[in-house]
Amino acid sequence: MVQEDKTFCARLGEHEVCFSTGKLAGQAGGAVIARSEETVLLATATMSQTPRQGIDFFPLSVDFEERLYAAGRIPGSFFRREGRPSEKAILTSRLIDRPLRPLFPKDMRNDVQVIVTSFSQGDEQHADILGIIAASAALMVSDIPFEDPVGAVRIGLIDGQLVVNPTIPQMENSSLDLRVAGSENAIIMVECGANEVDEATMVEALELARQSYQDVIRAQREMQAAVGKARAAYPSFTTPEGLFERVEHLVGAKIQALMQEELLKGERIESMNTLEKETQTALAEAAEANGWTTAQISETFHDVFKKIVRARILNEGVRPDGRDTRTIRPLSAEVGLFPRPHGTGLFNRGETQVLSLATLGMPGEQQELDDLFPEETKRYMHHYNFPPYSTGEAYPLRGPRRREIGHGALAERALLPVIPSKEEFPYTIRVVSEVLSSNGSTSMASTCGSTLALMDAGVPIKAPVGGIAMGLVTDGARYAVLTDIQGLEDHLGDMDFKVTGTREGITALQMDIKIKGVNRQILSEALEQARLARLQILDVIEATLPAPRKELSRYAPKMLTTHINVDKIGALIGPGGKNIRALQEKYEVKIDIEEDGTVFVAATGGEGAQAAIHHINGMMQTAEAGKVYSGKVVRLTDFGAFVEILPGTDGMVHISQLSDRRIESVSDAVQVGDEILVMVTDVSPDGKIRLSRRAVMEGWTLEQAREQDQPRRPSSSGDRRGNDRPPRRR
Repeated sequence: MVQEDKTFCARLGEHEVCFSTGKLAGQAGGAVIARSEETVLLATATMSQTPRQGIDFFPLSVDFEERLYAAGRIPGSFFRREGRPSEKAILTSRLIDRPLRPLFPKDMRNDVQVIVTSFSQGDEQHADILGIIAASAALMVSDIPFEDPVGAVRIGLIDGQLVVNPTIPQMENSSLDLRVAGSENAIIMVECGANEVDEATMVEALELARQSYQDVIRAQREMQAAVGKARAAYPSFTTPEGLFERVEHLVGAKIQALMQEELLKGERIESMNTLEKETQTALAEAAEANGWTTAQISETFHDVFKKIVRARILNEGVRPDGRDTRTIRPLSAEVGLFPRPHGTGLFNRGETQVLSLATLGMPGEQQELDDLFPEETKRYMHHYNFPPYSTGEAYPLRGPRRREIGHGALAERALLPVIPSKEEFPYTIRVVSEVLSSNGSTSMASTCGSTLALMDAGVPIKAPVGGIAMGLVTDGARYAVLTDIQGLEDHLGDMDFKVTGTREGITALQMDIKIKGVNRQILSEALEQARLARLQILDVIEATLPAPRKELSRYAPKMLTTHINVDKIGALIGPGGKNIRALQEKYEVKIDIEEDGTVFVAATGGEGAQAAIHHINGMMQTAEAGKVYSGKVVRLTDFGAFVEILPGTDGMVHISQLSDRRIESVSDAVQVGDEILVMVTDVSPDGKIRLSRRAVMEGWTLEQAREQDQPRRPSSSGDRRGNDRPPRRR
């Protein structure tokens, strides 16, 4: 039975966002339709009745299901149905997941699944921010234990003014794409791309975002109070009473001593694993008497370790590897490591090492996007690979995971503002970052390595981009902002705040936290520390390679451009692509043609490209009556010779016009391959070209040449002089 649809609305900038529930998906734990103008999403949230056996983490899964019917389109795949999610859908799933995860109870282990499905995608409103709000609303009306509603908003910077919830067309002119989500009092998640925006403006935009989503939070609270379900009970996975104290008493001092040693990541992990096993052995009898499991002892051991590490940072300002809160690990960089890739950059920060490799391609090699998001093509692509050996592990390779796609997108967004326009540099650009060794912040090392690879490839980027990951440790009363967090600090800390930029300003941000939010003071401090660290990193990058190389790699395609009339595109392509294929084979080039008539020709080495451009330009010329051309004899017949006067265009010289004397055979005057001067005496309406060599020899005017060269109809006896076949268009 369909129930009554209950609707609640809020303002988000200049637009209205409405939630309705009660009509659709009644068997889900919670279901909400979220609507902003013509963009409509269904969000559902459902929890399993019991936890999976042996699980030791909170299993939250979030999926953004894009349906192309939402935009009135049929999928372009062979099967004409949606397949694996697009990269944008995966990134949107991650965007929705990140602000929700910190607000679930820490002791819950029941599976929670959130699914956001696109039903309608309008031309004005983005689906990503609406998806975060819809997911939060679905959780608020469900029976799932979820502590606070989440608000979200996009902030743009248009003509120097911050704009709340800008439309898709407005974002085309924005130098900032800031997406923020959080609770009533604090920011939880930040995702941002920017065109060198300064720190002060960024802090102002973050605070504006927090204020702007408050009405969305209010509407969700009202909806929960009116139609929300009672929260379901769940089994609590907490540390058994007395276990934490026993473990801390047993190994606390040993962990303290271990923290004083200067160890590499692998050595520290090995020492910790040994100490953990010793703890399990020492507590074997007590575990049996108290019903403690091995998993509970291991989890408690890590809780004790976390407490000691965090207390040392807050009390002494000393981190696990002995650094203070602002010191960056040792930095180094190299370029030009391998001969055939078009550009390479190796960046090291402590034990984190990333190799980036750049490839230049034709404009036609840009990525075509078949999804619901505004972008239709992608000219600059960044891909990130995280193989198991980078962390000393061994597991099967199954293609890029969500984390790898997310890290690649972050590095891509960081560098996009400095990539030259297509008019300045018409190449398609792909950079692949291979993580060779990981101990924290590989995405930021990927950004740095990719800057080097692009400059090594000769891409004229506007400025080098550096990246740094900031961390946070807080006990509620005190806090410490950490510059350049390593893997252990990411795992044990409260925040992972990645910042990229040039010397002039920020190009990308990404923040995730494990607590319920951070305030303006912490964000301001983190951005300032990140700015100072970024300048140090840029010093290292510029010392390695001060500017983009002036010349491209000899293995990179050398590209030339020309422009033809739009109505000549068909002639250049030829029937079924015959002409363009012949040109590519003849000159060993690649040719791309734009809709506006721009033609790109590329070849390794460049010589073939120059010859192909000359040929194309010649093909576009039109034979002019009275003009003298130097042409090549391409074919002989009984009645005359065919001469190519322009690339792909030939005309016929009648036997009577081949010489200034009478000849019996065409071969008496010319042979195939001869270069001769000819005058165009006539171009018929259907493009047939008549030529005269004799006119050049005699010095005739066009009128004289036409008078002497009157084409005659063939006689019944087959008079060869009357034969007048049309010229060939090659």
